Amino acid sequence: MNPVVFVHGFMGGSRQWQGQIDSDAGYEVISLDLPGYGENAQSEALDSIASYAEWALDELSARGVERFNLVGHSMGGMVAQEMVVQTPDRVDRLVLYGTGATGVLPGRFETICTSKRRALADGPQTTARRIAATWFLEREEAPGYEACAAIAEQCRLQAMLNGLDAMENWSGVERLEDIKAKTLVIWGDRDRTYPWCQTEQLWKSISNANLSVLPGCAHAAHLEKPELFNKILGDFFSA
Repeated sequence: MNPVVFVHGFMGGSRQWQGQIDSDAGYEVISLDLPGYGENAQSEALDSIASYAEWALDELSARGVERFNLVGHSMGGMVAQEMVVQTPDRVDRLVLYGTGATGVLPGRFETICTSKRRALADGPQTTARRIAATWFLEREEAPGYEACAAIAEQCRLQAMLNGLDAMENWSGVERLEDIKAKTLVIWGDRDRTYPWCQTEQLWKSISNANLSVLPGCAHAAHLEKPELFNKILGDFFSA
């Protein structure tokens, strides 16, 4: 089986996928840290989704990984869409998880403009902890919150602003029909970041797409219900 590449979302990092790395699912896991995030927090953050996709493809080539399965979460799902459109011959199967095709994020818990303003006013650490709480149904009380918040706190202010700009200025709507890879769309039914309209658009517009809705989960379903999430991935990649 081709390796499975995981691309994290806004203020995320590779360590958020530890539950998938440790799952013994029978496939090799490669988890990336985008520039400005996670273990690459000291690198200069990029300011467009296309640039993140190009960076990820170059990074995989440098590691000798030419063909792979791909999982993109949140902003990472936007990056994944760009990756498969740029090099469709390299992606075998695609998972778009907690994401959408429109970067302006209609129905988000707050507008991107508000997130920028509050980040400038409150600083990166407070912003990291505040936004990380929205990813969980139980917010700060969720078991996975502190670990996620710690990863988010690694982001510098400029990385946050660049990431928000990258999302706000991106749309993949017109290219959804170009995605030919077998695709699985995953969504937590209580997601505060991406409403059903975004999920439905992916599911109905990508010709070879299936849908999995995880009940009682917000934006971080892979941390809220890891066993169920891993079972869904395992079934998809082994089918």
